[in-house]
Amino acid sequence: MDEDFAAFARERQQQLYRTAYLLCGNRERAQDLVQSALVGLLKSWSRAREADNLDAYARTAVVRVFLSERRKLRREAEIQALAHSRPTTDQTASHDASPELRLTILQALRQLPPKPRAMMILRYWEDLTIEQTAAALGCSEGNVKSQCSRSLVKLRTLLGDQFTELVAR
Repeated sequence: MDEDFAAFARERQQQLYRTAYLLCGNRERAQDLVQSALVGLLKSWSRAREADNLDAYARTAVVRVFLSERRKLRREAEIQALAHSRPTTDQTASHDASPELRLTILQALRQLPPKPRAMMILRYWEDLTIEQTAAALGCSEGNVKSQCSRSLVKLRTLLGDQFTELVAR
C-alpha cells in the first residue's frame, strides 16, 4: 500500500466518518461507507492524489458510495416487493425523540431522500459553498439551491414547534 495513501486515510478517517454518519445515521453503516470509499480511493490513488482538493475528492467518494448504496437498496426492495423488508422512516422515527437539538435535526434529515439529504449535510453541516456542494454531487448549482430550499421548507414542516422550542432553550 502507498504510504501517502495510508497517511491520508489515517488523518482523514474521522472527518470522513462524521460525514458518513450524518448521511446514514448509523455507526456501523457509516464505518462501512468510509471503508468502501477508502477502498475506491486506494484503487484510484494515482489519479486522486493529483486532485486540487483531496479532502473534497474523498468526501465526494463517501457521498457517492452512500447514494450508490441507497439506489441498490431501493432496487432490491422493488425486486423483492416486500413491504415489510425495510421499515419506513415513519416507523423508525421515534415520537419520544431525545430533547437534544442535534438528535431532532438528524431524525428530520433522515426523512429526506438521499440526494437532498446529502446536499443539506454538505451545504449546511459541512459548511460547503453552493459551488462545492454541486461539484461534490456532480449536479448544477441551481439544483443545489432549489433542492436545499425545498428541503429547508420540508425540515421546517417536520420540525415545527418542536424545533422552535429546542432552539429557545
